Amino acid sequence: MKSQPNHPKFERTLVIIKPDGIQRTLIGEIIKRYERIGLKLVGVKMLIPTADLIEKHYTLDPEWRTKTGLKTIKSYVDKGLKPPHTDPLKITAIILKNLVNYMTKGPVIAIVWQGSHAVEIVRKITGGTEPLTSAMGTIRGDFVIDSYKMSDTDGRAVRNLVHASGSVKEANDEIDHWFNKNELFDYRHISEAMLYDVDLDGILK
Repeated sequence: MKSQPNHPKFERTLVIIKPDGIQRTLIGEIIKRYERIGLKLVGVKMLIPTADLIEKHYTLDPEWRTKTGLKTIKSYVDKGLKPPHTDPLKITAIILKNLVNYMTKGPVIAIVWQGSHAVEIVRKITGGTEPLTSAMGTIRGDFVIDSYKMSDTDGRAVRNLVHASGSVKEANDEIDHWFNKNELFDYRHISEAMLYDVDLDGILK
């Protein structure tokens, strides 16, 4: 019986290997982490992003500026620190400027992964946004020593190797932003039989 298009195994998410991930020769390691759990690569491209592409990426959600500013203020307060501004939009303006500067410094690799719970699985493998507090075993926890404290001191974005979509809606919006329909591929991977076939047909002769 053929699966319906709304089956969970068709969920997709976006991963971007950032300039530091490429410069540190971690491309293969990063892709391997997602691939070996069973996610299927359905789109990939390498490019040097423009400032406009990156700014639009981070502001696809019209509430991003406010939500990110408020979250940042709360993070400072929770650590007993004074935030640089009490206006969330002023904080986000700084964050966005630093992100654009960071993401346009060199090539990036944009990848679309497909599979059951793709968004949540990728986030789990990637780790938390701040490398310092990311769990060991995650990409950021294993390969990065950066922190918010260090990036704030230097006046730059935190370097954490990878962007990963935060929700299914965000993933769909971001994929549409980075890829044309003809750059995404529908195909059957041999491993999908073991991951998704209900009765595991075809194993025994």
